[in-house]
Amino acid sequence: MATRNRDDVDLLAREAAFAGYFRIDRYRLRHRLFAGGWSGEVVREVFERGHAAALLPYDPARDAVVLIEQFRIGAYAAGEPAWLTEVVAGIIEESETPEDVARRETAEEAGLEIGALEPITTFFVSTGGTTQTTALFVGRVEAAGAGGIHGLDDENEDIRVTAMAFDEAMAMCADGRIREAATLIALQWLALNRERLRRDWR
Repeated sequence: MATRNRDDVDLLAREAAFAGYFRIDRYRLRHRLFAGGWSGEVVREVFERGHAAALLPYDPARDAVVLIEQFRIGAYAAGEPAWLTEVVAGIIEESETPEDVARRETAEEAGLEIGALEPITTFFVSTGGTTQTTALFVGRVEAAGAGGIHGLDDENEDIRVTAMAFDEAMAMCADGRIREAATLIALQWLALNRERLRRDWR
């Protein structure tokens, strides 16, 4: 099976459609078809918000994870419950590495210091409409005493932190209380790698 690449796309034009807190670019292009030849002209708007890093704090000694809960405008605009349970996450700024962001956001959003850090994966958030990727990690923490309200006042963050047993977090995935993609991916990965981490990190 032939592999497609960027040479199989003919970019006709790209222009800024909106620039505010985020940016939206409009693309006009055509691409090669699997059956041969070229598609007709395709027009798509692409949401540009940068790339993110996210981290699941895990305490191997207590077999516990630390998750956060905060208001999310996307869930609210979709008509869904607007407070979501998630892993910590933030946007990667210039001169920062994903690992830098994972450690910084864990301190800001959960009040925790990360010890060992292991990458899980980097995934596209929604390829139909945004360039954003998320670099996902698991980090070793001491969950004893984790909790309270955290976040930056100048960003109007109001973040509730909860430490819970691994089994409780998996039950929340199973019954739909956890609905955010990075969190689901991280917890499913932990389910596959938990025994190794408990052995290696203890």
